[in-house]
Amino acid sequence: MIKIKTAAEIEGMKPAGALSKLVLRHVGTMIRPGVETLELDRVAESIIRMHGGKPAFKGYGGFPASICCSINDEVVHGIPTAARVLQDGDIVSIDTGVVVNGWVGDNAWTFFCGTPSTADKGLCEITRDCLKAGIEQAVPGNRVGDIGHAVQTLAEANGYSVVRDYVGHGVGHEMHEEPNVPNYGKPGRGVRLQAGMVIAIEPMICLKGYESRVLPNRWTVVTKDGGTAAHYENTLAITNDGPVILTADEEGPWCPMQGGEALTPAPTPSQEA
Repeated sequence: MIKIKTAAEIEGMKPAGALSKLVLRHVGTMIRPGVETLELDRVAESIIRMHGGKPAFKGYGGFPASICCSINDEVVHGIPTAARVLQDGDIVSIDTGVVVNGWVGDNAWTFFCGTPSTADKGLCEITRDCLKAGIEQAVPGNRVGDIGHAVQTLAEANGYSVVRDYVGHGVGHEMHEEPNVPNYGKPGRGVRLQAGMVIAIEPMICLKGYESRVLPNRWTVVTKDGGTAAHYENTLAITNDGPVILTADEEGPWCPMQGGEALTPAPTPSQEA
C-alpha cells in the first residue's frame, strides 16, 4: 500500500533527510587513497548518533554496517571493512540512511578517490544528470514509468546501461515502502504519482553491461562484466508545487559545501539536483 504523507508529515521528514545528507557529505571529505572503508563507517555512525539519529542500514536484514560503500564495479550494498583500503582512481559510491523521530532519510553520491579515469568521470556525470532528469518527472499526474523512462533514455543515449535488478522506492517510517521506482520503463505506465508521495530516486548506471550478481557475502552487488558503476540518490516529496528534495544540502560543521584537499566530488556538490 502506498502511504500518502500530509504536509506536516513531509515537514517532519526533513530532519532525517538533512542528517542523511550531512553524513554523506562528511564521509565524502574523508575519501582519499589509503583510507580504510571501515573508518568511513565508524565516522558516519558517530555523526548520526551525535545528532540524535539512528543508522537506518545497520541491522536491516542483517546488514552489518551504517553505510554502504561500493567501489568501482560494485553497484550497491558494499560492506565497509578494515581490509578494504581506497586506492587512487577508485570511484566510491556512499549510501547513507538515518532515522530521526521515526522517519527515514536516504541518499547516495559517487565520489572520486584521487584522479578518476576519463571514462569513470563521464559515467558519474551522466548518472548525476540521470538523477536530475528523474526528479524533473516526479510531479502529480505523471507515472512511475515517466521517471524510469527519463533516466533510461539519457543513460542509453550516452552509451551507458541501466541496472534492472535494483530500483528506487517509497520512503517513510520504513526505509523501503511502495511504490518501486525503476530506473527504466515506458512513459505513461506504472503507478500514478500523487501529491504526498515520498520516494527515493536512485539511478544505478553502468559503464558496460547492466547485468549484476551478488558476492558470497550475500550483500555486495557487482556488475557481471566488471565494468564500473555509479549511484546517485535523493529522497523527495511529490507536491503540487513540484518535487521537494528532502535530502538537501545544509551548511554545518560536519557538512562542508566545498571540498578542500580531502574531497574530490563527482561532480562538485554545487551541481547536485
